[in-house]
Amino acid sequence: MLVDLIVPCYNESAVLNMFYDEAARVVGSIDGYDFNFIFVNDGSADNTLDIMKELAQKDNRVKYISFSRNFGKESAMYAGLKNSTGDYAVILDADLQHPPALIPQMLEAMEEGYDCCATNRATRDGDPFLRTFLTRRFYGFINKISEVNMPDGAGDFRMMSRKMVEAVIALSEVQRFSKGIFSWVGFNTKWISFNDVERAAGETKWNFWGLLKYAVAGITAFSTFPLKVAIYLGSLISASSFVYLMYIIIKTLVHGRDFPGYASMITILLFLGGCIMLCCGIMGEYIAKIYIEVKNRPVYIIADTNVDKPQNDYGR
Repeated sequence: MLVDLIVPCYNESAVLNMFYDEAARVVGSIDGYDFNFIFVNDGSADNTLDIMKELAQKDNRVKYISFSRNFGKESAMYAGLKNSTGDYAVILDADLQHPPALIPQMLEAMEEGYDCCATNRATRDGDPFLRTFLTRRFYGFINKISEVNMPDGAGDFRMMSRKMVEAVIALSEVQRFSKGIFSWVGFNTKWISFNDVERAAGETKWNFWGLLKYAVAGITAFSTFPLKVAIYLGSLISASSFVYLMYIIIKTLVHGRDFPGYASMITILLFLGGCIMLCCGIMGEYIAKIYIEVKNRPVYIIADTNVDKPQNDYGR
């Protein structure tokens, strides 16, 4: 059986050789399976592509795909899956925070009849407290408002059967949120946990704002709850306005004509203005997604590859 290791890379020159050596050592000790490496260069600005080509020259199992620019990790994972031909496909990061040593355990799960063996982090010792707190709140929130279930700590590191891979690549939306897609397509999944592993070399590509944008993308991709906020907020304001109106009428009848205060009036106007802007922003986020999707642009564009028959994303 053939297993494809799909490795998205963005400026990973400091760690790529280390990853290859470790992964090759692990898969070399596994009998009964053949392995291919599919490295996806996501528009790196360093010599990541050169290292991929060097690895391909010394190991014919190494395939590389290089994008014309940086399209993002989601696009890189999609390209790797689309160009995968193996019976199983594994997605893992090049920084060794996804330990290749778990691959034998994943294969055991697949042999038990599962279509997917996914991992989640048992600990978040390497993350700052604020990031850990917000991440846990995000998973709790999205699981309440979404129809799909995404376990806390669930990552992209997973092994999938061919039929699950085909289901995932059939969902060809441009603005991808793979954690949600993996849950949405379903299939029988076994979960295994691993302890937090420090990055072997280089620097993380994620920052607070990048993670925040990713969280917003996930929420708007798999839930329409934010759109309902406008309904709930509008209903609440209308009810409050009616109550306040009755209060003014009764107060005027009892105490006579009253002159409204400037501060209270400005506060109410600012509150209503803020609510209107919030609702417009929420609707604008969804409209922007529609605008981008209807253009039907490719998820990625390949500039260089050694794959025999590369699967581009034109004409979806």
